[in-house]
Amino acid sequence: MPISMTPSPFLRFALVGDALASGGTGLLLAGGAGFLTDVFGLPEPLLRYAGLFLLPYGAFVGYIGTRVVVSKGMIWAIILANMVWAVESVLLLVGGWVSPTTLGTAFIIAQALVVAGFAEAQWIGLRKSQATTLAEA
Repeated sequence: MPISMTPSPFLRFALVGDALASGGTGLLLAGGAGFLTDVFGLPEPLLRYAGLFLLPYGAFVGYIGTRVVVSKGMIWAIILANMVWAVESVLLLVGGWVSPTTLGTAFIIAQALVVAGFAEAQWIGLRKSQATTLAEA
């Protein structure tokens, strides 16, 4: 089984879209946590640390999305990270750990759906990608 591959255009699109969305959301949450805590009814540290996590994550996903040859394992790691993020977002709501406003609940659900959508798009893109042997890489 090849461990590297040439990403399909669809996979590149899904990765770069994920990177841009993660980076933009990271900037919003890290920079606006103080303001957003009242709007979303979520703890400021949760918003700020989520934003600070998303900034390097988005840069990493963007880097992977612009490579000519990528590790299949890295793509699976990104897909898994997105799936975990989406599930944990839902658990945040149903677990009762926070008491968000209606807008905060809508934000959590919307971003979870977007992240799950990126995971699915990346999985589809992975299936469309061409395997590369080590000699070709």
